[in-house]
Amino acid sequence: MTANEISIEVHEDLRVSGLCNRPSGAKACLLLAHGAGVGMRHASMASLADGLSERGIATLRYQFPYMEQGGRRPDPPSLCHATVRAAVAAAHALLPGLALFAGGRSFGGRMTSQAQARDALGGVKGLVFFAFPLHPAGKPGSERAAHLSTVELPMLFLQGTRDALAEVALLEPMISSLSPRAAVHWLEGADHSFHVPARSGRKDADVRDEMLDAAAAWIRSMR
Repeated sequence: MTANEISIEVHEDLRVSGLCNRPSGAKACLLLAHGAGVGMRHASMASLADGLSERGIATLRYQFPYMEQGGRRPDPPSLCHATVRAAVAAAHALLPGLALFAGGRSFGGRMTSQAQARDALGGVKGLVFFAFPLHPAGKPGSERAAHLSTVELPMLFLQGTRDALAEVALLEPMISSLSPRAAVHWLEGADHSFHVPARSGRKDADVRDEMLDAAAAWIRSMR
């Protein structure tokens, strides 16, 4: 599906790019923030947007400033949070009448939940995390999730059981502690990139379809 290019004002001297997919008949939109290492145009982000569009969910992908400027080091959290808020405002203006959800891949999802925890994102009905990065690889811990206890919105976690950045033994009880606001859909055998080994008998496309079916169903149930 062809995406429409937009420009989002973060503040007076800073704008970032966005891509909006709006399928016919959409009733909801999901804001998609990219991961730390790849931008909104990466194949993984395009796949999420196209797959959700096929399921009747509009999306708005957007860049964080460092990615817009070709940098590799993520922006300070405060600037990421401001960018999330700017994207929310742009979505309300561009897609009035659609139920709005926010989240994204890995780092982008975490920046979205941090922004919500600091000051509620106006009009957002829920958060969707594609591979929430609970901890760095090889350094298990749950400190990165501490802010989620103050997030009062419904949350959906879409997580692979082989994700090196979110050990099941740590993530599962954390999500349970947030019940009933939080739900998780486990993707058996998938890693942080939602890749599954050949011996699993499944293909990455199968995991993608399962994940997007779960995300779309949850969003429709929350409208």
